[in-house]
Formats: sequence, structure tokens, C-alpha cells
Amino acid sequence: MNPLLESLTEIQRKIRAACQRAGRSEEEVRLVAVTKRVDPGRIRAAFELGLSDFGENYLQEAMGKIEALPRDIHWHMIGHIQSNKAKLVPGFFDYAHSIDRPEILKALDRQGKPLKILFEVNLSQEATKHGSTEDALRSMIEHVSGLQHLEPVGLMTMPPPVEDPEEVRPYFIGLRGLLDTCNREFGLSMKELSMGMSQDFEVAIEEGATMVRIGTALFGERQ
Repeated sequence: MNPLLESLTEIQRKIRAACQRAGRSEEEVRLVAVTKRVDPGRIRAAFELGLSDFGENYLQEAMGKIEALPRDIHWHMIGHIQSNKAKLVPGFFDYAHSIDRPEILKALDRQGKPLKILFEVNLSQEATKHGSTEDALRSMIEHVSGLQHLEPVGLMTMPPPVEDPEEVRPYFIGLRGLLDTCNREFGLSMKELSMGMSQDFEVAIEEGATMVRIGTALFGERQ
């Protein structure tokens, strides 16, 4: 078995088991393969194994890959979006997971192209991480209602790195609760919870993740 197929098979097994523990359908969870510093050939190989969602952290790195690879791939911008580069995101990506301030909303909407967005929330309040506070999140949701081309579909978070995945379970529970609260307060029907990475995606699935962002467990350590 080739290494990529072997890794994918193991990840899918873990996703299936986590869904069973949580009483969820496997179809509720989307595997977003994180391709930072992964060359187009390996991305194509993953696509040919059945993956269709790929996440990139850096716009400049992503653009060439996106242009070189099949058009029916769904691309997710999961890294921080710089204001001066926001105008390029809607033309290349289907989803942006890292919306964390109002000025980015305006810059994305001005491009006149549809884009599904997730609001990034810094639940751990780490100074080194991007993401909004809960109060800022509410302000952004109010703001997006006046924009034409952006569709709010969910929330994203990145908990602090820990050795024991159980330590970050409260953050995943918190994001799920926040999604429910925002939907109720603003009359929305956001469904996506982008949470969980290579080290903790099983716990995230148990707590309701609909998108898990997995890179290292699939492609190995980056060079």
C-alpha cells in the first residue's frame, strides 16, 4: 500500500470510529486536507484517492496550485487573510475559514464573487493566535447581513497545542455552543464547525465538528 493511501485509510477509520462513538453519520464530517508546503503532484494523488476538499494557509503559495489542479476541487482558505490580499481570495477559494475582523468582510464582498465564510473565534484568548472575541463575532455577524456576496456558514477555532487531546475538548464544546447561540440570536442556520486537526480531530468529531483540517497525519511532517 502506498504511504498516502495508508495514511488516508487510517484517518478515515478514526473518523468513522469517532462518529460511531458520538452517534453521528460519517457523512456529516468533511475531511479538509491541509496542503501547506505540499506539492501539486501529491495533492493530485490525494484527489485521485477521493479527497475533494483542500486547505491552504498562504495565498501566494496556493494560487499556483489551484490553477494547476482540477477545477472540481473545493479550496478552503484556512490561514490568516491579509487586508492587501483579500481581493484575491474569492476568485480562488470556495470557503474562507479565518474571518476575524470587519474590514476583511468588506474587502471580500467588494470582489462581487460568492464565498462561503466561517468566523474564526479565539476561544483560548492566546495573544499569538488570530481570531475574534465573542463580542467581536457578534459585531461581524451583524455587519455581514448587509453584504451581498458572502454566505456565513459556520465558526472555526484553533485550541492551544496540548499533548492530551482531552484537554481541548472544552474548546470544541464551547464553539458548538457558540454556534447554537449565534444562530438563535441572529436567526441564522449556520451548520459548519471547523475544528480539530491531526492531533485532536477525533475529540473534535465527538463534539460536533463538521470539518476537520488534517495535514501532518495525512502527508507527514512538512519539509
